[in-house]
Amino acid sequence: MSDTAITLLEAVNLALARALEEDADVLLLGEDIGTNGGVFRATAGLQERFGERRVIDTPLAETMIAGLSVGMATQGLRPVAEIQFMGFIFPAFEHLVAHAARMRHRTRSRLTCPLVLRAPFGGGIHAPEHHSESTEALLAHIPGLKVVVPSSPARAYGLLLGAIRSDDPVVFLEPKRIYRATKTLVEDDGRALPLDTCFTLREGHDVTLVSWGAMVSETLSAADRLADAGISCEVIDVATLNPIDHATLLASVAKTGRCVIIHEAPRHGGLGAEIAASLAEQAAGELKAPPKRVTGHDTIMPYYRNELLYLPDTDDIVAAVHELMEYAG
Repeated sequence: MSDTAITLLEAVNLALARALEEDADVLLLGEDIGTNGGVFRATAGLQERFGERRVIDTPLAETMIAGLSVGMATQGLRPVAEIQFMGFIFPAFEHLVAHAARMRHRTRSRLTCPLVLRAPFGGGIHAPEHHSESTEALLAHIPGLKVVVPSSPARAYGLLLGAIRSDDPVVFLEPKRIYRATKTLVEDDGRALPLDTCFTLREGHDVTLVSWGAMVSETLSAADRLADAGISCEVIDVATLNPIDHATLLASVAKTGRCVIIHEAPRHGGLGAEIAASLAEQAAGELKAPPKRVTGHDTIMPYYRNELLYLPDTDDIVAAVHELMEYAG
């Protein structure tokens, strides 16, 4: 057990150190990750500990980082690449979509592509343009590409180890708004968490609240407030956005009959729509009301003076639940 409670950011560092220590094929690469320890210091101290051949500072070239990672992964290494912010991930799409995600299929499993691409994402830290995007739906749409989002230090540790040990490519999105928000005890035991499972954080019987990443915090806060009002909420952290564990979601909605999906990404084409459609198709008989979404707006994330107006909050979630509870059909 760690001597002290750690943040989500420190849990990422702890998992990376564990992976580097246990497997000589694991290496890290990215802009400023070595000498400076990364823009958020997620890799602080790792180059000093494991050397420049295992923790590699790269040029400012996301296309090269992704392409190099694909080449390394197909030749037996397990690269963990960092893109400084999700808004800079687009130059890497060619390699992620056209090569990494297709490698197993293209070679009939002769080659696999065990790479991890880490990227901080989401708003709420007063960042400039291109630093606050939540475009996870673009990535989750790609067959062959796993997309994982932790929402706590313990899940960051276990999910990142699971991603590094996966034989297929994983995009690991780290919600930077909660990098240092809370501290919890995390046991450095090397145990990975599965990449195909939702996590039920709270049991309930009136309504299912579904979220991931930073918005899990507001979702849990809403559940507390609603409990005071006599409404029992089941809270589910999706965690892996591709593939989604629909079985857990369906089982929960079969029990509660109502569902609110919460994410900070824009509403149009977001993962909330995919989850709502799946519930409508497969759980129509159990639903007491149509699934409801609480999301960000269909606009570019505004600059810091207005970003809190963009992000959903606890009040928005509570209001949506009350609307569902009053739904009469």
